[in-house]
Amino acid sequence: MIDKLVKRHTILGIDPGTTFMGWAILKVEGSKTELVDFGVLDLHKVEVHYEKLQKIFFFTTQLLKQYSPTILAIETQFVDKNVQTMLKLAHGQGVAIAAALALDVPVAEYSPMKVKMAITGNGHASKQQVAGMLQKILHLDAEQLPKKLDATDALGIAYCHYLQLGSPLSDGKNYKGWADFVKRNPDKVH
Repeated sequence: MIDKLVKRHTILGIDPGTTFMGWAILKVEGSKTELVDFGVLDLHKVEVHYEKLQKIFFFTTQLLKQYSPTILAIETQFVDKNVQTMLKLAHGQGVAIAAALALDVPVAEYSPMKVKMAITGNGHASKQQVAGMLQKILHLDAEQLPKKLDATDALGIAYCHYLQLGSPLSDGKNYKGWADFVKRNPDKVH
């Protein structure tokens, strides 16, 4: 696992998928975060499942080499009624993890509920609510947000990992969630 005492991190967040895979690069210096880049790997035209896995592996490897992240933060598989869908998602997640491990990049996994709770304070928040909160937290213009919410999901995963490092809530105060943090720190929310 990544050393929490190190003040500089580059986090690669991945929202795994075999139709659309969201990704985001979040740079952390002390308590400052900066969105470096994010986007979506579009696989919806690739018909063969194993070709999709190959593209995920090579694309993830390319991101790892280009941005040299200190960690890969990835969303864990959610339970779906369709077992085939779950298996395909698990394959995609596993291939992205294998790419990171092949380059000695550590991996952290977060459930969708944990990510939503960390970003919005509500574990059942919608993708739009997560995107809106990230827009406020990271001071992004509406034009900067992608059309596909898979990219903002990946950014949420990266930001969730950042929060696990102890920032920005590491001022010695105990908060009961985002609402309490905002109430007690109105100057930090724009």
